[in-house]
Order: sequence, then structure tokens, then C-alpha cells
Amino acid sequence: MQMKRRFLRDHYVQAFSLAERRKVEKESMVISHHTLAFTFGMLGNLISFLVFLAPVPTFYRIYKKKSTESFQSLPYLVALFSSMLWLYYAMLKRDAVLLITINSFGCVIEIIYIVLYITYATRDARNLTIKLFSAMNMSSFALILLVTHFAVHGPLRVQVLGWICVSISVSVFAAPLSIVAQVVRTKSVEFMPFNLSFTLTLSAIMWFGYGLFLKDICIALPNVLGFVLGLLQMLLYTIYRKGNKKTKTNDKSPVEPLKSIAVVNPLGTGEVFPVEEDEQAAKKSQGDGDDKKGQDCLV
Repeated sequence: MQMKRRFLRDHYVQAFSLAERRKVEKESMVISHHTLAFTFGMLGNLISFLVFLAPVPTFYRIYKKKSTESFQSLPYLVALFSSMLWLYYAMLKRDAVLLITINSFGCVIEIIYIVLYITYATRDARNLTIKLFSAMNMSSFALILLVTHFAVHGPLRVQVLGWICVSISVSVFAAPLSIVAQVVRTKSVEFMPFNLSFTLTLSAIMWFGYGLFLKDICIALPNVLGFVLGLLQMLLYTIYRKGNKKTKTNDKSPVEPLKSIAVVNPLGTGEVFPVEEDEQAAKKSQGDGDDKKGQDCLV
């Protein structure tokens, strides 16, 4: 009898010790994942913060010249819309403070950019910007807000909103494909500055890591595409960077900077770069009139 009691006692002690060990290992793993998520999120915040501030020289130029020239407002409106969606998602999700901080800053800075643009834009550009703002940033966001608030409830609400954010983020990456095709066609990287590609890739890595360790597929998934596109752009830059110099050397006629390229990452940050348009596109653009010269591509 005593042997049986001792056996049962030892068995319970071992079982308890094993359960405690597993509990400690599980807790340490959770802590490790949260630490890694916080680290990647902080780095993502830092990079996105710098990218949000990148258009400052552009708007200083607009302020100085009292004109928006050929720059368009669409990249800033898209960046604001994306920031608004991700901010709403982060507030519903909870435990996503790092998403709230960067997208709150993004909303504020993008609104400042848009106000400055409207202030110095021509009448047609101003009216178009106001219409786009009303349709996208007010009406569309209000519709998403109403649908997610009244049509779906509980955990499903976060999932639906998350996939809406994913679809918007993925659509943002559609335009770089046209830029990639143009680089291959012209064998020139003047349309694709290296800092654009590097920023896109680095930002995608940070936010993918944040979503991965947070176990949030809606954050991680769009950044897989962003990472692939960033690597592709840097690869093309490596291949065609020498061809770019030849193109500039052989060109006898001056080419005007008619295009601006904006990088917008999945979490709403945007940056606009003026770049040169090729000669054929420039002639076509000149034929359409000065008011239609400025075109924008989201990268």
C-alpha cells in the first residue's frame, strides 16, 4: 500500500512538473514572439515615419513656387485612405499599438500635404482633388465604416475589415508592374530610383515580420508581394543601371520631368519623386496640352 502511494505521488509530481515545464516553455515562446513583433514593428514605424516625411522637399518647392506644377494629389489621397483603413483596423483589433502610432501620424501628415496641395493647385486640379477626396476618403471610408459596424459583428468584423485592407494594399502594388515593364522596354532605370526600391523592400520586410510574429495574415500577406516587387526592382536596377548612363549620354534633346512616381507601402506611407519621361511619351504628353502633363504612378 505504501509503495502504491509513493508511486502515485511520484507520478503526480512528474506530471505536475511536466505540465509546469510546458507552461513555462509556452509562456516564454509567447514572450519571444511578442518581443520580435515589437522589434519589427518599431523598425517598421521608423522606416515608415521617414517615408512619410520624404515629400517635405516637394511641398517646400510647391510653397516656394506657389504652384503644384505637374504634381498630382492622387498619391497623397491614396496614402491617406490606406492610413485611415489601417488605423481603423488597428483600433478594432487591439494589441496593435504600433499600427495605431504610425497610421495616426500618417493621417495627420497626409492631410497637411493635401491641404497644401489644394491651396496652391490650379482651379481644375483643386476641384479634382476635392472630388477624389470626397469620393474616396469620405464616401468610401464611410461606407466601409457602416458596413463593418452594422452588417458584421464580433470577430468577423475584424476579419472582414482586414481583408478589405489587404485588397486595397495589394491594388496599390499593381502600378509598379507598369514601371517594371517600362524599365525593361527602355533599358533605363530613370523611372525607378534605387532608393524607391530599397525603401519598399526594407519596409515590406519589417511589416511582414511584424505581421508574422503577431500571427496576423492581413498584415503579413500584402508585404510578401511588396518584398517580391522590391527585389525585382533592385534586380532590374542592377541589370540596367549602366544602360541608364548610355541613354542619358546619347540623348541630345532635353527631356522634361513630366512624371512623378510615388511609393506607397501596404501600411499607407507615401513618397513622391519627380522623374524624367521618355521622349516618345513626352511628345504625346505635349500634344495633350500643358494641363495634362502631370501623370502619377503608384509604386
